[in-house]
Amino acid sequence: MTATRVLVLNSGSSSVKYQLLDMADSSRLAVGLVERIGEDTSRLVHEPLTGAGAAGGKRERLGPIADHEAALQAVAAELAADGLGLDSPDLAAVGHRVVHGGTRFTRPTVIEDEVLAEIRSLVPLAPLHNPANVTGIEVARGLRADIPQVAVFDTAFHATMPEYAARYAIDAATAEKYAIRRYGFHGTSHAYVSRATAELLGKPVQDVNVIVLHLGNGASASAVRGGVCVDTSMGLTPLEGLVMGTRSGDLDPAVVFHLARVGGLSVDEIDSLLNKKSGLLGMCGDNDMREVMRRAGEGDEAAATAFATYVHRLKKYIGAYSAVLGRVDAVAFTAGVGENAHQVRAAAVDGLAELGLALDQEANALRSQRPRLISAEYARVAVAVVPTDEELEIATQVYELVAP
Repeated sequence: MTATRVLVLNSGSSSVKYQLLDMADSSRLAVGLVERIGEDTSRLVHEPLTGAGAAGGKRERLGPIADHEAALQAVAAELAADGLGLDSPDLAAVGHRVVHGGTRFTRPTVIEDEVLAEIRSLVPLAPLHNPANVTGIEVARGLRADIPQVAVFDTAFHATMPEYAARYAIDAATAEKYAIRRYGFHGTSHAYVSRATAELLGKPVQDVNVIVLHLGNGASASAVRGGVCVDTSMGLTPLEGLVMGTRSGDLDPAVVFHLARVGGLSVDEIDSLLNKKSGLLGMCGDNDMREVMRRAGEGDEAAATAFATYVHRLKKYIGAYSAVLGRVDAVAFTAGVGENAHQVRAAAVDGLAELGLALDQEANALRSQRPRLISAEYARVAVAVVPTDEELEIATQVYELVAP
C-alpha cells in the first residue's frame, strides 16, 4: 500500500505549528499548535479532523514543555491517540517550512546532512527563523529517520525573478560577498494563491497575470506572470515592502544612519525598532488591523493616519506591479487582513479605475471562506479574495517530490 500522508511542520523559536494531510484526496487529518516552548506555561492545542477522535473536538494540554524535542514527542503522542501516529506506515514524509533558502535552494529538497548544513549556513540571512527551522528538522529526523524529511523554502517561489528585479544597485563585489540581493518571502502562499486565482478565473495558470497581496501581520506583494514570479516586495529580509503590523516596510536607508549618528541608537536597537516597533504598531500603538480600523472609525487621528499610510503603500505596489506585468488579469487578496478586512480591500482599489479595477461593494462586504470574485462585472481586471493554504501547498510540493 502506498503511503500518502504528509506531516507539515512549521517550527518557530518557541512554537511548532503542524498539520497532517492525506494527499490521496488533500484532506486534513489533524491540526495543532505547541506554543511557549521552554516555559512553565507551555500549551498544546490538538484537533483531530477524522476518525473517532474528531467527535471530541479540540484537546488542550497545559504545562511545561522543555524544548522542541519534547514538543514533537507530545505532538506524536496526540496523533497516536487518534490512530495517526508518526510510526504509521501511511506516513510518506515530513515537510518542513524553512524561511530562507538563499540562492542555493529554489525547489523542495530532501534533507540530507549536507543540505542541513547549508540551511544552517543561511542563518545570518534569517537569524530569527532558520535556527528554529533547523531545530525542528533535527528533532523530526530523530523521530523518523527512515522516511524523507523535505524542506520547502519561503524564498523558492521568488527565485524566478529576473536579475534586474532581484539586484540592489550597490557595489557588485560587496553584494556577492555578503549575498545581498532580493529574495522575497511568503513564497508558498504566493504560489498557492496565484494558481488558485487562475482556477477561479477558469484559465490555465500560464495564461494568467496576477498581483498577489498577502496581507497579514507580515505583508508582501508579488507580480506573477503565467505562474512565474517576476517581482516581489520583500527583499533580503522580510522588512522591505508594504507597511506591516510591526515592520516599517520601505524606508530610506539613510534613516538608519540618522538614527545611529544623531539618535545614538545601536544596530540592534535600530533592528528592533524597524522590525518590532514600527508599522501600524509604531504609528498608532496597535498592530491589529481590526483595532486600527475601529479607532480610525471613531475619529482617532493616529489610527486614521496609520490606515491611510498602509493603504497608500498598497496602492503604490498595485500600480508598480501593473506596470511590471503590462497586462493584469487579476488582483488577489489573501491572508488574515486580505481575506477578512473588506475595508482594506475597498480602500486599496478605490481610485484605480484607470487600471481597470472596480469592486462590487456588496460582494466585497460578504464574508466567506471560499475563493470568490469581488470585482464589478464591468471591471477589466478581476479582483479576488483567495484564502491561502500554505500547509496544503507545502504538503503538495513534498508529496510530488517523494511519491513513487
